[in-house]
Amino acid sequence: MNTMLQQLSGLVLGSVPTMILFLVTLAAYRLLVHSPLTKVLRERYARTQGAIEKAMQAIAAAEAKTSEYERRLRTARAHVLHRRQERLHAVHLESEQILAEVRAAAQQRAALAQIAIEQSMAAARLQLDASIDELAAEVVRALVSPRRVSRQEHL
Repeated sequence: MNTMLQQLSGLVLGSVPTMILFLVTLAAYRLLVHSPLTKVLRERYARTQGAIEKAMQAIAAAEAKTSEYERRLRTARAHVLHRRQERLHAVHLESEQILAEVRAAAQQRAALAQIAIEQSMAAARLQLDASIDELAAEVVRALVSPRRVSRQEHL
């Protein structure tokens, strides 16, 4: 067993410089590589998160502007539609007024024409009434006249 202990102590003493070199290498790695790399990764993550947050804020602002533009567009469309309805209503009222005026003028002309026709008929009746006596006398003369008798004899 003694030999075994001697061999083991020889191995441990031989591995001490390797362990010291390993610990120095580990300390150098931590100091030169790991710490700066961790710091850079944290900064990169922070910047990335910051960029993501800024992008989210920009998206939210764009959505807010979009909704504001859509609201303004709806308002403008409603205003245009309202103005169009008002104009159509005004045109409709104006056309109704013009139509009423034209109807009234047409009715007035029709009434004047009817009065003129009635006056014409009355004048024609008066003329007929005045000439009825003459026409009746002519008819009676024509029926009673000797020419009429002579004509009948020829037949």
